[in-house]
Amino acid sequence: MVPGDITAMSASQLSAAIRTRKVSCVETMQAYLDRIDRFNPVYNAIVSRPDPATLVAQARQADDELANGRYRGWMHGMPHAVKDLANASGLPTSHGSPLFAGTLPVEDDIHVARLRKAGAIFIGKTNVPEFGTGSQSYNTVFGVTRNAYDVALTSGGSSGGAAVGMATHMLPAADGSDMMGSLRNPAAFNNVIGFRPSFGRVPNTGDEIFYSQLATNGPMGRNVEDTIRLLVTMSGFDARSPQSMRDALPEYDAFTAMVPNDVRIGWLGDFDGYLATEPGVIALCEHALRGLEVAGVRIEPVRPAFDVSRLWQCWLNLRHWSQAGRLPLLDNPASRAQLKPEMIFEIEGSRNLAAAHIHAAALTRTQWYHALHAMLESYDFLALPSAQVFPFAAEVHWPDTIADRSMDTYHRWMEVVIGASLAGVPTLSLPAGFDTHGRPMGIQLIGRYGCDQQVLEFGMTYERLTGHLARRPQLVAATGAA
Repeated sequence: MVPGDITAMSASQLSAAIRTRKVSCVETMQAYLDRIDRFNPVYNAIVSRPDPATLVAQARQADDELANGRYRGWMHGMPHAVKDLANASGLPTSHGSPLFAGTLPVEDDIHVARLRKAGAIFIGKTNVPEFGTGSQSYNTVFGVTRNAYDVALTSGGSSGGAAVGMATHMLPAADGSDMMGSLRNPAAFNNVIGFRPSFGRVPNTGDEIFYSQLATNGPMGRNVEDTIRLLVTMSGFDARSPQSMRDALPEYDAFTAMVPNDVRIGWLGDFDGYLATEPGVIALCEHALRGLEVAGVRIEPVRPAFDVSRLWQCWLNLRHWSQAGRLPLLDNPASRAQLKPEMIFEIEGSRNLAAAHIHAAALTRTQWYHALHAMLESYDFLALPSAQVFPFAAEVHWPDTIADRSMDTYHRWMEVVIGASLAGVPTLSLPAGFDTHGRPMGIQLIGRYGCDQQVLEFGMTYERLTGHLARRPQLVAATGAA
């Protein structure tokens, strides 16, 4: 049965409906374009949109291909918007910066080319913070992206446009990227799924491919099945990315939900109060875990044999180092004037870094990985909140205090995500529920390096045991929209 509203179908359902020709690609495209016209002026998730007539023509071509027996892949004729930090030929890549607004790439990034080959039709880009810095998707080029569950609140970031696009059903699925929780935080803030793969699972495209190991591209989905299908499409070895993993993930049908009473989870919480956390976050995540315990999952508090306070300076140094290539933007008064303060802070921090600082950070990162690996020899997964605060006002760039504790940088409030990022391990953000104000929160599930399939298979179990994804937002349509 096909729902009356095509956009209500999950990406997997839509794929099957298109392949069996129960709905046409043109009908699908028109349904999504109509929905975007209705809601995007309010939520501002999708930017750099091509001419609708061109998109409908591409959808018509996809229908003709099906009629002639040509099927591109599971995304055949499916509308898709690429995160505006990635390159998609024919669409501008702005990075949320006025310095790069309107820049047209000459070719797709590796993972984008794979989405295109699988049949996706690119209907625009998804909004991001400037250069992806900060878990708040606003910039001076396109403006702020608003939370799907409350337009007064932030979408999170940096994959904020991607998360909101899915949560509002303006997109079937979405790609994103994650350095400091950029797949996990917006997923938590918008009650969708975000998956940071093992480093190397998705090939990296960039100017520097050997030392940059903090960020990775990854999938987001309305549910775990869609997330898996998108990951399988994006992942796989590519010789242009020498650190990409050589083992291949199987197709979705080979994934099997785990038996709950076979699973043991270590609960990290807020590291015994080390992390400043808004009241209600820990309690909500623990409530979600208790629901798993009822089904037979064993949950135990666990503490790493490691001083987690060491991670912050390690993170600062490596993150500053990753921005060293942008020093010319800082040294040029004209370009500096167009950088937001957070970006200036990051680039400025790279100026006086010495080799000794990077070496010390690398040693800390290595020791942390070993400590995390040791915990994962006793537990199947580790869990902690996806964010330290609930979604906050969209006009606030970042929380300067949490529970009466001052934040000393613009991103200290997202410290909860750096452990998984530094270790490069697969981490799944799953919905944990809503607080009394209706604000969503997520819970991170961390697995062993390379065991992306197992993490997602438990995600399938989690989804079946909880009902958080069924709670849909009450959307606000643009003035004058039908």
